[in-house]
Amino acid sequence: MTTERLILRSFELSDAHRVSELCNNYNIYKSTLTLPYPYPIDCAISWIQTHENNFNNNKSYEFSITDKSTNELYGALGLTNNQTHRNGELGYWIGEEHWGKGYARYFASNPGSGRVMQKSGMVKEGVLLQHIYKENKFEELIHYGILNIGV
Repeated sequence: MTTERLILRSFELSDAHRVSELCNNYNIYKSTLTLPYPYPIDCAISWIQTHENNFNNNKSYEFSITDKSTNELYGALGLTNNQTHRNGELGYWIGEEHWGKGYARYFASNPGSGRVMQKSGMVKEGVLLQHIYKENKFEELIHYGILNIGV
């Protein structure tokens, strides 16, 4: 998928160093559900190696967010597919050096991400209180969604 400025493409093993570089960031860790911190290169390699199998099994789809003109990797976008419950989950992260540039317009502690969801047509479905335990404290998780009414 291509936009005016960006390309979404499959990750390649050659992206592992850049993924590790971007994710080995405390602020990225704080704003995501499952990324570990620190984030060494072997985590990036292992993560990228799962993508093909997940794609082939219709389990999840991971895409790199890259600059259209330079091919620089800025972040990731993932979509999980829950076939049993016929729903999915969208997740993304953008390297901190690229924040505020309109590339990805949730934790309750990340209101900018909520604005991204609203701009993409999602509505706030609810708040899960004390749902995430991170850094010895509980945090809320805000759910946004798009419903396919009538299906």
